[in-house]
Amino acid sequence: MGESVAFGSVDTQIGRLLVAVTPVGLASVSFRDTPATRARAAKSLDLRVVDDPARSEKVLDELTRYFAGTLEDFTVPLDWRLVSPLRHRVLSTLYDTVPYGKLVTYGELGERSRSDIIARGIGQVMGSNPIPIVVPCHRVVASNGLGGYSGGSGVEIKRWLLTFEGALQPTLDWDPALGPMTSPARR
Repeated sequence: MGESVAFGSVDTQIGRLLVAVTPVGLASVSFRDTPATRARAAKSLDLRVVDDPARSEKVLDELTRYFAGTLEDFTVPLDWRLVSPLRHRVLSTLYDTVPYGKLVTYGELGERSRSDIIARGIGQVMGSNPIPIVVPCHRVVASNGLGGYSGGSGVEIKRWLLTFEGALQPTLDWDPALGPMTSPARR
């Protein structure tokens, strides 16, 4: 029968997140839950899809608690099969050394991971992170500002996540119950 992947989804302040979980662990988090997103994830993993809600239960619970503000450290096992050895070194260094509410620059992460990749290359690794939120690429910033973010609607998601975690000061109209595109100033 071979290996398989099961999907689950959860509604959050930044939209509906889709998770793909293998028997090894969490392999991907997507910012959209559509049939096309599920098909792309299954194809990239090259695994057959199974209906196994229990498999994604723990990660969905942890994401729910993270977005409720009651979880700072994810403990779900990770399946790194979608990343090359170099990307794994950088992303696992990020996962292991940059805690909730803290920031690191692209250059500092390159040094920490001993990757010999310049800051721009670290940005590309962050942009290709298949497990955002849990592997917190939103916590990696440029030396002169936020830098980019390829998840969801882009840098506004990054700004919202960093404000939610307390790494950035909130604006006067910021409300953690609202997503980044629904603040009072944007209505």
